[in-house]
Amino acid sequence: MQTKPRIAFIGLGIMGLPMAWHLLKAGFPLTVYNRTASRASDLVRAGARQAATPAEAAPGADFVISIVTDGPDVEQVLLGPDGAVHGAQHGAVFIDMSTISPETARNLADRLSLHQIEFLDAPVSGGDVGARNATLTIMAGGKQDVFERARPVFEVLGKRLTHVGPAGAGQVVKACNQVVTAVNLLAVCEALTLAEKNGIDQQTMIHVLAGGASQSWSLENMGPRIAKGDFTPGFMVKLLQKDLNIVLSLARRHGLALPGATLVQRFLEDNVAHGEATEGSQALYKALKRAAE
Repeated sequence: MQTKPRIAFIGLGIMGLPMAWHLLKAGFPLTVYNRTASRASDLVRAGARQAATPAEAAPGADFVISIVTDGPDVEQVLLGPDGAVHGAQHGAVFIDMSTISPETARNLADRLSLHQIEFLDAPVSGGDVGARNATLTIMAGGKQDVFERARPVFEVLGKRLTHVGPAGAGQVVKACNQVVTAVNLLAVCEALTLAEKNGIDQQTMIHVLAGGASQSWSLENMGPRIAKGDFTPGFMVKLLQKDLNIVLSLARRHGLALPGATLVQRFLEDNVAHGEATEGSQALYKALKRAAE
């Protein structure tokens, strides 16, 4: 009987924790690391091993998966003094599922290759709902054969798995995803505001629009939360702001104007100025309402 590959999983946040659970339940031998160690307690009780550092998590792992906040965090957990690279075996595959810049992803691939370690940048889309339901969309940059090696792991986490090009390409596609997500979320917020100002029940409006050409993930997942006044984070304002910084930096490099993404970023700046950085990205609705007052 063929044994499943061993996985080291780094980052047990809103997305990472349910993803780690899916891997453990699927029978992958799992070692986990998280900066706040208590986040791993239930996983450990269920059979995962806990490491004190990323370097301690990596020995013997066939795949090292990271999903943390930003580029500097990825560099720290993979290549820092206690980074996973210092415990990894030659031939291991590092898979970063964070959202970082394409430049950082390409740099990581180059630096890890010096240690005979393969790298995939494989950011995800689908939010906390997709992470919990194992229905994430995964867009991966790197070598095609390495992607195929990782496919059995990805199949546990998501439903649409696509190799999109060389190292860094996954992050370019994720930047495109964030443009559509952000501008669509703004459209949902505008529609909810318009309905409210005209005396239409917001939940009723969502029900109607979700059956027609306006149907979207943001409408069906963020719309009801906004209508209920639920701004708890599945994805925080400050993280969407970080992602749009990546988007707009990439656009400037190519001389592109992205007016929709730029406008959303301005509203997010208002959220942050009003102490809403750690609320869910649907708090964009609050900034829009303030602008209309």
